[in-house]
Amino acid sequence: MTHQTESTAITTKDTISSPPTGFQVILREFKKDKLAMFSLILLGLIIVGIYVASFFIDQEELMRISIRGKYAEPGEQGFILGADHGGRSILGQLIIGARNSITIAIIITIITGVAGVVIGLVTGYFGGLIDNIFMRIIDFFLTLPTTMIIIVFVTIIPKYTVTTFILIMSLFLWIGTARLIRSKSLSESRRDYVSASKTMGTRNSTIIFKEIMPNISSLIIVELTLNFAGNVGIETGLSFLGFGLPPSTPSLGTLVSYAANPEVLSTKLWVWLPAALLILVLMLGINYVGQALRRSADARQRLG
Repeated sequence: MTHQTESTAITTKDTISSPPTGFQVILREFKKDKLAMFSLILLGLIIVGIYVASFFIDQEELMRISIRGKYAEPGEQGFILGADHGGRSILGQLIIGARNSITIAIIITIITGVAGVVIGLVTGYFGGLIDNIFMRIIDFFLTLPTTMIIIVFVTIIPKYTVTTFILIMSLFLWIGTARLIRSKSLSESRRDYVSASKTMGTRNSTIIFKEIMPNISSLIIVELTLNFAGNVGIETGLSFLGFGLPPSTPSLGTLVSYAANPEVLSTKLWVWLPAALLILVLMLGINYVGQALRRSADARQRLG
């Protein structure tokens, strides 16, 4: 009986002293930060609502020009948020444009995230010649005016598509992730658990992806979250300048670009203001969530 009591006490003590999991740290941080929690819920509702609503909208029908509805005000001719110069529904373009912008940002984030994480982990772990080669490549990309080169690519390609645009963006946006993960992997590869695994004959791929990567998973989540916000901003910014998605594809940046017309800017607020407000809400929400995740990663690192 005494032996069972002692075992129970030891088990309880170990349970109490064991560090919290990454999910528990993140959940605790969001509970403390009400603004981040509100942003997370709001973002979830907006994104789910956009994707659900987009299933009920025909993009070809939406982008069909109707002179009769030119600049119809909100509530007129069945347009809830009004119409643009082509008589096309602003609400429909807002939903489809937001879906396109978010989808493109997600795909770019995944492509650049996978490339950046893999390259960063491999170069940080092996170091030496491999690290030097990739770092020189990264340094070369950093010297390039990325935005201008993307604009040049979009301009010289005669009939570019959404897929082409994603590939062009992904070609240049993996650099930051690779540098960050490489620096963290470089320090992790010198820790005792990595040395012990090498001594035991564990394969390099197992050490990299099953030991080092889980230990920096919090940093990866934070980096990808902030990259997602940045990719939304880059896509909408290029579309605003006219070098983003093809003209036939709705985008939040295209809607905001209508404000370049002084008349529309001052007297037809319904054309561009909803898209501008949605971009603002998305950017703020993602950044608040990213800050909470960053604090969670810092707390997790302190706890070991």
